[in-house]
Amino acid sequence: MIKDNLNLSKLIDLEKWINLQDSLSVVTKVAIIVVDYKGNPVTKHSGCNMFCRAVRDNLELANYCQKCDSRGGLEAVRLNEPYIYLCHFNIIDIAIPIIIDGKYIGAVMAGQVKLSDANIAEGLEQIVMPSQNLAAKKSIDALKKYYDELPVLSYEEVKNIANMLFSLCNYLVEEALEKNLISDMYKSTVKNHSELDSTILAGYTAKNIEHAKREMSNAILNAYIEEKDLTNEDAIVVNKTLKPAIEYIYKHKSENVKLEEMSKLCHISPSYFSRLFTKETGENFSAYVSKLKIQWAKHLLEETDMHINEISDELGFSEAGYFIKIFKKYEGVTPFLYRKYCKQ
Repeated sequence: MIKDNLNLSKLIDLEKWINLQDSLSVVTKVAIIVVDYKGNPVTKHSGCNMFCRAVRDNLELANYCQKCDSRGGLEAVRLNEPYIYLCHFNIIDIAIPIIIDGKYIGAVMAGQVKLSDANIAEGLEQIVMPSQNLAAKKSIDALKKYYDELPVLSYEEVKNIANMLFSLCNYLVEEALEKNLISDMYKSTVKNHSELDSTILAGYTAKNIEHAKREMSNAILNAYIEEKDLTNEDAIVVNKTLKPAIEYIYKHKSENVKLEEMSKLCHISPSYFSRLFTKETGENFSAYVSKLKIQWAKHLLEETDMHINEISDELGFSEAGYFIKIFKKYEGVTPFLYRKYCKQ
C-alpha cells in the first residue's frame, strides 16, 4: 500500500529537482519553491527576486509569506488544480498541489510577478490580508525600489505557466508512485518467497500496477537469463540504425514487441525497418524475436519451477497454446517434455 509516511523527499529526488527548478525559473521568469503541507520550504527558492527575498528575511513579514504558501496550497487541493491568487503584497502567486492517494503532502509554489492586466488582478482573491503593523509598513516602503523591479506577465502567460507546472507535478508523482510500487513489490516478493501481499497494491492506479508488473517481470527474467552482450563474438552484428531496437528487445523480455513500435524507435519506416532487419540478421523480425524468446524460455524451464503458463505470460506470449506451438516448432518437443528431459 502507499505508505502513510511518504513525504516529499521520498517522492522527489530533490537534488535533481532543484536543477530543473532553477531552469524553469529562468525560462518562465517566475520564482519557484517546493513547500510541505504546512507551507514550510522543502527546497531553496529559485529565481526569488530582491523584494521577496528581503521580505522573507524579515522575521515579522516572513510569517505572512508562510501563511500565503500554506493557504494557497490548501486552496489548490480543494480545487484539485492550480490556484492563482494575490499574496499579501498584491503580487501574483500560484499554488500547484502535490497529492498522493488523496492526501495533500505539499505544493509547488510559483509567482512573484505582477500582472499587466490590472482589471484581472482586481478580481483575484487576496488570501492573506496585508499587515497593519507600523514597522511592517515601514519595511515595505523601504523595499519599494525592489517592488517596482518585479517581472510583469499577462494573465494568459501566468495560466500557461501554472498548467505546465501542474502537468509536470502530475508526471513526477506518477513516476514516483510507480518506482515506489516496484520497490515495495520487489521487497515483498523477496521477503515472502514470491508471495505478493495484496495490500501492497492498495491506493495505486491500474496504470501504476501494470507498469510495475512489467518492470518486475523484466527484473525476474533478467535474474534468470544471462544478458547477451551485443559486443561479444556471439552477438549479432547490426548497424547503428537497428541497435536501439535490438537493445530494447533484450531489455524488455516480457513485452510483446511490435515491428511498428521498433521502427519508430529507430526513426525509420516499418517497411524499411523490415527490409534492413532481414538483411542484417538473415531472418525476419517476427522469427528473430520468437527464436530469442524460446531461448529465454529454455533458461526458465531449466533453472526455475515456473509453470508453463507463467513462462508464457512472462515472455509476452498472447496465450500459452501459442507459446507451446512456437516452442515445439523450434525445439521439436513441448516445453513440458523439454523440462522433463533436461532435469533428468
